[in-house]
Amino acid sequence: MNGGPEIVDLFVIGGGVNGAGIARDAAGRGLSVILCEKDDLAEGTSSRSGKLVHGGLRYLEYYEFRLVREALIEREVLLESAPHIIWPMRFVLPHSPDDRPAWLVRLGLFLYDHLGGRKRLPATRTLDLRTAPEGAPIKDAFKRGFEYSDCWVDDARLVVINALDAAERGARVFTRTACTAARRENGLWVVEVQDGRTGIRTVVRARALINAAGPWVNDIVNRVAGQNSRRNVRLVKGSHIVVPKFWEGRQAYLIQNSDKRVIFINPYQNDLALIGTTDIPYEGRPEDVAADESEIDYLIRVVNRYFKRGLARGDVVYSFSGVRPLYDDNADNPSAVTRDYIFELDAPDAQAPLLSVFGGKITTFRKLAEHALDRIAPFFPKMGKPWTAKAHLPGGDIANADFEQFLGDLGGEYPWMPASLLKHYGRLYGTRTRALIGAAHSLDELGRCFGRDFFEREANYLFDREWAVTSADVLERRTKHGLHLSAEERAAFEHWCANRLARAG
Repeated sequence: MNGGPEIVDLFVIGGGVNGAGIARDAAGRGLSVILCEKDDLAEGTSSRSGKLVHGGLRYLEYYEFRLVREALIEREVLLESAPHIIWPMRFVLPHSPDDRPAWLVRLGLFLYDHLGGRKRLPATRTLDLRTAPEGAPIKDAFKRGFEYSDCWVDDARLVVINALDAAERGARVFTRTACTAARRENGLWVVEVQDGRTGIRTVVRARALINAAGPWVNDIVNRVAGQNSRRNVRLVKGSHIVVPKFWEGRQAYLIQNSDKRVIFINPYQNDLALIGTTDIPYEGRPEDVAADESEIDYLIRVVNRYFKRGLARGDVVYSFSGVRPLYDDNADNPSAVTRDYIFELDAPDAQAPLLSVFGGKITTFRKLAEHALDRIAPFFPKMGKPWTAKAHLPGGDIANADFEQFLGDLGGEYPWMPASLLKHYGRLYGTRTRALIGAAHSLDELGRCFGRDFFEREANYLFDREWAVTSADVLERRTKHGLHLSAEERAAFEHWCANRLARAG
């Protein structure tokens, strides 16, 4: 990062989905932008979600009608903008008369169908679990169920492609670069940053500062910027487990527990299932969060209440946990804490503004970005108009958002490529699959194979074009190859990465 007299319009702290979304929107409106992230893109909360673009059915119980409506509208917008990483999914909700009454569930689903102007997704239907194929894995005690629609999303890739779009529109994206201090001086923000790899410190000047640091938002306000925030973030821990898929079909399940929590059981990576989440108050360092054994036991216990094929601790192949930075509305129950977002604008006497983002969820990131730029618009009278609602994200410019047709077309272009590999590329990179494959005409020309559908060509693409620096950046965030490699294969790839880094300098 070059310092000196250069001045940028916007300095965005935080490379999660909100920060990347804001940087993208601002760059597209003609502002000069720097996005700064202390770790890797999406390394914090934004890669540790339930991986859903959804309205939030359970939020209706807490009267979050504005949030649910906005999220349902955004569900349709995002499905159109990135159909390679976002796709429809049907959720089966077995009804338990011991928990919520059927009339309440039906009312909630009716509102869910109609609150957000549903267009592309099918409506809710009632199921007889005794005869419907979706009921086959469910215990006989549960006779009735409901099926509704939401969407799946590859959360970490959503962040990366927002950052890509921002960069292609002129923003500069710096990962592994911490913001260490910020102060107002002569009508500007003077921001000090440090490169985590070289230790080099640099000063950047900006007309406005946006704090989208997620769980670290108060730390940026208080420690870095030396301000006193009137708002606070409530950290709520959510953990997930991954197990081998234990039912037939592409449908997901949403099950109710006796404590009124709901748990998602989603198909994941073809042959796995993603189960979560928990809601537990968290007071440690966000960097240290991990799934506790008690949370893993809890999730297994809830699943075993409903499914004929019981899970055991040995079925868990992977677990992860994230800290949700929710706006603290003083709710007693962590599940009831609002998932809405709040802004705090600090601009005394029309000084250079500091806008801090509290809360939010993946589904509403694009609208959050629009609202954030609305708040700072008075400071940038020449800033362009909102534009992202009708724009594709990188790789998402698929005709009619028809991924299956797109995949068929790719198959015609690359008849030598195995179907599983072609689908992997199509799902992660969309129309940019062609740029990744380049001039290759055979598997051999994709380079070394590190394991199932993972070739050297893809790894080099991610290092060269998507800010990957470590093996974890590739295996855990930009792809999910890490779930499918053996210990030996993973070690071999890490060795390759180390050699590549050494050659690079």
